[in-house]
Amino acid sequence: MTAGRSSAGLLLYRHGADGLEVLLGHMGGPFWARKEAGAWTVPKGEPLDGEDPRATALREFTEELGVPPPTSPLEDVDLGTVTQRAGKTVRAWARFADLDPERLGPARSTVELEWPPRSGRRVTVPELDRVRWWPLAQARDVVVAAQAELLDRLAAAAPRA
Repeated sequence: MTAGRSSAGLLLYRHGADGLEVLLGHMGGPFWARKEAGAWTVPKGEPLDGEDPRATALREFTEELGVPPPTSPLEDVDLGTVTQRAGKTVRAWARFADLDPERLGPARSTVELEWPPRSGRRVTVPELDRVRWWPLAQARDVVVAAQAELLDRLAAAAPRA
């Protein structure tokens, strides 16, 4: 994986009343503030130099959500890689586990960006401003378009606990 053009993430899943559910994060910042469709993502991030992609996925989960990934009685599912519209690749694993979004840690990662664009003004925003569980069918409607393939792969491969 090449830094800046790739990322790795961990997608939690569980079985809810309406079937399979996934934990997604809403991208932070003013551009995404009023958007739902295409504004939700697998918690993910870019690898450090020489970092194993799976290690990246686990580290980024902790950084973006403020808590370490919960343990699972099942083996993680390798969802493979997808390529997003701008060319960035996303490698993901899925883990059967539950996590209460209300209990996320206060130490969550932020990003600095120029806002409004071309204004010269810099603002710091959370990478993910909220996290929630989505039934799989609804998740497909809100997740970044290329990441919908990861959801389809999970649906095909997810073992029952």
